[in-house]
Amino acid sequence: MRIISGTLKGRRLNPPANLPVRPTTDMAREGLFNILNNYVDYEDCSVMDLFAGTGAMSVEFVSRGVREVTAVDINNACTDYIKSEAQRLELRNLRVVRADVFDLLKRANRKFDIVFADPPYALEGLETLPDLVFEHQVLNEDGIFILEHPREYSFEEHPHFWQHRNYGKVNFTFFAMQLDE
Repeated sequence: MRIISGTLKGRRLNPPANLPVRPTTDMAREGLFNILNNYVDYEDCSVMDLFAGTGAMSVEFVSRGVREVTAVDINNACTDYIKSEAQRLELRNLRVVRADVFDLLKRANRKFDIVFADPPYALEGLETLPDLVFEHQVLNEDGIFILEHPREYSFEEHPHFWQHRNYGKVNFTFFAMQLDE
């Protein structure tokens, strides 16, 4: 896994093979950031990366200059790996939290500009994530929620649906607090 762009461009992440993850492909990450580049001023951005896994998405955001990233995962091996990579790469604005995402969203006490979620595709309750993010007001007023999911899910009827993109087997659905008409 390599970092696509920014100050860490070309750096590699080599997670242990035993991590229970399905990392977002380099091609899909590049496509996602090509979209975000048109809408986001990274320097003013706070990001929450849910189901962070290897932390590749978190590191990609840091590399692009975001103010801060909070990476959340329930798995100890994942959070330990992300912490070790943050230390190795000297990323002072990457915070790692070990927590159940559903519980964390329900007790969230702050807002983010971008919330990215890449849950396990077979996760029970995956379809409830957009509602939890909006119900518990985790986004700033002009915030964006991005959900990576398998093609079996469609969120086009969700009141905060903004757009959907597909990169091979990877699907991203974008949700926004304020939709451009």
